[in-house]
Amino acid sequence: MLRCIAIDDEVLALELLEDNIKKVPYLQLVASCSNALQAIKVLQTQTVDLIFSDIQMPGLTGLQFIQSAPQQCMFILITAYEKYALDGFNLNVVDYLVKPVELDRFIKACNKAWELYRLKNKPPEATAEAPASYFFINVDYSLLKVIYADIIWIEGLKDYIKIHLKSSPKPVVARISMKAIEEQLPAVHFIRVQKSYIVSKDAITAIRKNSIFIKELEIPIGDNYREAVAAFVKNSTEGN
Repeated sequence: MLRCIAIDDEVLALELLEDNIKKVPYLQLVASCSNALQAIKVLQTQTVDLIFSDIQMPGLTGLQFIQSAPQQCMFILITAYEKYALDGFNLNVVDYLVKPVELDRFIKACNKAWELYRLKNKPPEATAEAPASYFFINVDYSLLKVIYADIIWIEGLKDYIKIHLKSSPKPVVARISMKAIEEQLPAVHFIRVQKSYIVSKDAITAIRKNSIFIKELEIPIGDNYREAVAAFVKNSTEGN
């Protein structure tokens, strides 16, 4: 909701303004004032988002009031005189309406204020979380944290797997299928080259004919995985 004030020293004009405000569902009329000095008192105790104000008023004109009002308040000027339009826009008013104001024109001005208000108060977009750099796997009745970057290759042994790590001379042995572990690994960093082998792309040191090498370790490429390996080689070559 936009909390607003209506200001006009003419009684009938103020009543018409109040009536128009009540017809706009996202406006909440906080106060009606016959001059700018009354509005200043309202601003001292109330939170106000939008002010509808006449220009020519006794004591303090609408233009003078704008310059003294809080920065966060938006203004829509409503006056019988077009000659003040330039002054109004120089003060960054949302809109300038000339009396008599048709309802559709009034609503158009209100919509501009509403969109501006929503833009200013739009909640910051949630920052996408960076993908996790690790996962947990059940090993010996405990959940072991395994960092993706630490994995060299994974070997499947029936219902078990062996995860060979850079940080450990002994592989991690866990009861999980190759399919299940493959689904946990980011495809951008790992590739399955055979029914029983998943390797880290960064760990591959050479590819020759039908084999992938991780230093001295030679892993034959399975028939069902040749296309995936060929695509990996092509993408890697094009990226260089």
